[in-house]
Amino acid sequence: MFRLRLRLQPGTHVYAVSRRSVHKLASLQKATMLPPKKAQSLLYPFSELEAYLDRSVDRTQFKLFHPSVEDMVKAEKLFSSSPSHKIDYYVSAERMEHAPALKQPEVCFIGRSNVGKSSLIKALFSLTPEVEVRVSKTPGHTKKMNFFRVGRAFTIVDMPGYGHRAPKDFVDMVEPYLFTRKNLVRTFLLVDGSVGLQKADLIALEMCEEIRSPYVMVVTKTDKCGHGTLLTNLLNLQDVVKTQTASCFPQPFLVSSLQFWGIYLLRCFIAHVTGGIRLTDTSQS
Repeated sequence: MFRLRLRLQPGTHVYAVSRRSVHKLASLQKATMLPPKKAQSLLYPFSELEAYLDRSVDRTQFKLFHPSVEDMVKAEKLFSSSPSHKIDYYVSAERMEHAPALKQPEVCFIGRSNVGKSSLIKALFSLTPEVEVRVSKTPGHTKKMNFFRVGRAFTIVDMPGYGHRAPKDFVDMVEPYLFTRKNLVRTFLLVDGSVGLQKADLIALEMCEEIRSPYVMVVTKTDKCGHGTLLTNLLNLQDVVKTQTASCFPQPFLVSSLQFWGIYLLRCFIAHVTGGIRLTDTSQS
């Protein structure tokens, strides 16, 4: 068994979703035949790793955001298009001066080329398949800032990747956006869970710290490696967040666009930080 030992902080507990609540959400997604454990792994991918951790491992940092299933249901509605709530690709921009002047709250996704940004955004918009999100196997496919409007609630921005085959003017394009975009409420920094933090990721992290704007780590491709590798990379990331950051939300979000792990939770978090929903009392979850 993969064993790691850390000091357990007071108040640590294991969050569990009831069978009734799990089936309620599964019904919304037309997946009523999913076993409760499978549904649980879709909502909280970290729960899949619990069996590989020693009891002394501090799990608190992985469970800070505890929405109820009812909260998740409300968030799902925001990601569903309707005549009065249109979700669509809006525009692309190569420079900050070309970016649309939008007033609604905005979140953006940044990360290394081929980390899975476009795939993740496509998964977030799976309830509205008519929204065109281009996904390519070729690293560096996204060359522009792509803006997607979620009704009047918020905007999601897919940024060009850094690193391999990144646009030469990536810094000129992205840094002005991150420093000057007044309606940007959260930046999501994506890290490949199968390889862990890379040098380019640490540079991006330093950039986010310099801006002093709140950001969140999203661990992608969690289905692409074994549990031992994922845990090692995840705990290393947590150590970096704890010792080298001041503006990063302590909880990383584990996702798999292919298996759909963690997408519901991330949707709910986006809806929450943009003011799209108001969370109920999580103690009642």
